[in-house]
Amino acid sequence: MSVFLPEPGTRRSSVNLWGLVAAAGFAWVVGYMLNGRFWDVVVFDLLGLDPESRLGEAVHFFVYDTTKILLLLSGIIFIVTVLRSFVTIERTRALLGGRREGLGNVAAAGLGVVTPFCSCSAVPAFIGFVAAGVPLGITLSFLIASPMVNEVAVILILGMFGWKVAVLYVVFGLLVAIVAGYVLGRMRLERWVEPFVFETKLRGELVEPSTEMPWEDRLAFGWQEVRTIVGKIWPYLLVGIALGAAIHGWAPEDLFAGWAGAGNPLAVPIAVLVGIPLYSSAAGIIPLVQALSDKGVALGTVLAFMMAVVALSLPEMILLRRVLKPKLLATFVGVVGVGVLTVGYLFNAVI
Repeated sequence: MSVFLPEPGTRRSSVNLWGLVAAAGFAWVVGYMLNGRFWDVVVFDLLGLDPESRLGEAVHFFVYDTTKILLLLSGIIFIVTVLRSFVTIERTRALLGGRREGLGNVAAAGLGVVTPFCSCSAVPAFIGFVAAGVPLGITLSFLIASPMVNEVAVILILGMFGWKVAVLYVVFGLLVAIVAGYVLGRMRLERWVEPFVFETKLRGELVEPSTEMPWEDRLAFGWQEVRTIVGKIWPYLLVGIALGAAIHGWAPEDLFAGWAGAGNPLAVPIAVLVGIPLYSSAAGIIPLVQALSDKGVALGTVLAFMMAVVALSLPEMILLRRVLKPKLLATFVGVVGVGVLTVGYLFNAVI
């Protein structure tokens, strides 16, 4: 796909490069604005499906949401990656080193939102931060915030539920990361970290972000990140949207309203317990969250479910077991789980 952007390190005239960026941005805006109308014509007019039928609703939900989420993902990943080219994870580690608990937890949670991180990098990130002198509780605040309140989840929630829900999600998600990290730090649980973590020595100096990187390379890295991330998560994305489409089209509303409605006090813990064994990115789980919400599941319940999937997933816990002893891992799950449950109940109470 070299018609879009060059590989990092290559050069193309600034006029051509910014012309391509402008054209791509215009195409993105047009595609996003016309997405609903386009699929209305294709599904209901050309294919002849009844918009009131279950099949028609499910098919339209699937194609519309797939296009919408792919557009949102591509746009936000590109923009955030370009911004991230100014702040490396080494720089983040340097900023957090030597910070005191409290303000350090706040800084770590905030940086976790805008710093590249996923469950597969949990172990190296944990080792690198602790070896660089970042306190344990601050490190855990970063590790909690990064997957749970990432920019993809925020943008998708903004597009599907509106700015008020997105703001509440960010605020409550950051509170979980800050409070959980602070509590775990104050418990002085370093003795429950595997000894080799503290024995690890960082090689070389911390790398500062390069202010000399040309814009051509920053934009090229943004395009590369779009291809890489979308290429990795599209199967989970399609599965999540397909499940959401099936729920949207065929699941009776009273099925979910009965066990997961606002009137059931056990709905939130049930949602968290169901979410923990699952594995998905925020992009893959949000279509399912939207479908459950449309069927009458309380918003706090579905958001607690999503937080459990992205912050307490079983695969990530298995990875973290390499650096955390069982007692600390269980404590970590318990503290974060209490935070997620609190968010679920608070959302249900205020919305």
